[in-house]
Amino acid sequence: MSTAMPNADRPKGLTLADILVTLVVAVVFGIIYRIWNPMYDILKPLGLHAEQLSYGMWFMAGTFAFLLIRKPGAALLAETAAAALEAFMGGSWGASTLVYGVLQGLGAEIIFAAFLYRKAGPIVTVLASLGSAFVSIFIDAHYSYIDKMTAWNYTLFVSMRLLGSVVIAGLFAWALAKALERTGVLSLIRPASAKDYEALG
Repeated sequence: MSTAMPNADRPKGLTLADILVTLVVAVVFGIIYRIWNPMYDILKPLGLHAEQLSYGMWFMAGTFAFLLIRKPGAALLAETAAAALEAFMGGSWGASTLVYGVLQGLGAEIIFAAFLYRKAGPIVTVLASLGSAFVSIFIDAHYSYIDKMTAWNYTLFVSMRLLGSVVIAGLFAWALAKALERTGVLSLIRPASAKDYEALG
């Protein structure tokens, strides 16, 4: 099945309308991120680094925004703006939230760029979610104690975060975008065509 991007004649850069839609997505996810914070503490008592499964939600603004806009910069802008709003509302990680947002958005953006922004299927979306996740792990190594973990403990930590990323920021984001595509709502953002449906897998 083809995953080529549709509407090749559309402006390649973000238009004002694209930016506004992306910022709306960012606001929604900024609020979701703030509400989602307790999920980390709820899962932590389960052990086995179960709390790392919750991290996927914090990567979703970038992947979801790209699936809607499908242009360079959408993932980075959405993730950065969502993180900024979360920090403004008193997120648990304070100013460092913005650092995470920028770099996690960049992690997703690099993956979409690797496919020349022409593919938006589930595999690419999952890879983008993993891009955000891997970047977050490197940031954690700078800010926290994870470099002191034993090998097996670190492997479990990373595996759980990657799993949460795949499920939430990857598959769930793609499924939600595909559902919106089928309702025709996205025709308000960009022209719809048969290729739009193919591009989402």
